[in-house]
Amino acid sequence: VQLVESGGGLVQAGGSLRLSCAASGFTFDDYTIAWFRQAPGKEREGVSCIAPSDGSTWYADSVKGRFTISSDYAKNMVYLQMKSLKPEDTAVYYCAASGDMVFSPLDNYEYESWGQGTQVTVSS
Repeated sequence: VQLVESGGGLVQAGGSLRLSCAASGFTFDDYTIAWFRQAPGKEREGVSCIAPSDGSTWYADSVKGRFTISSDYAKNMVYLQMKSLKPEDTAVYYCAASGDMVFSPLDNYEYESWGQGTQVTVSS
């Protein structure tokens, strides 16, 4: 399983970014794919996840209405569209995958495969 994130960068508050996660080495629609983030000095937190098999999605309360997760079967890609970004969204964002049944979609212990992360910095 390989996950490669891209799309991070520096943006002003109120701006938008789209993160991409390129997945390979596994049957895409058998997995749950999630985005996590970790800010300096803070624990890693679940942001959003998607089950490509049926399109079910989950969001952390802190990003509901601002972030949208989506998947593209043909390209084995998962995207995180982020709008109305806030300085508190600044973090390294990670893509993660689980091939097992997931009971707590935004808990990091559910996921066994991780990407290397991409930095998102939101300036005030």
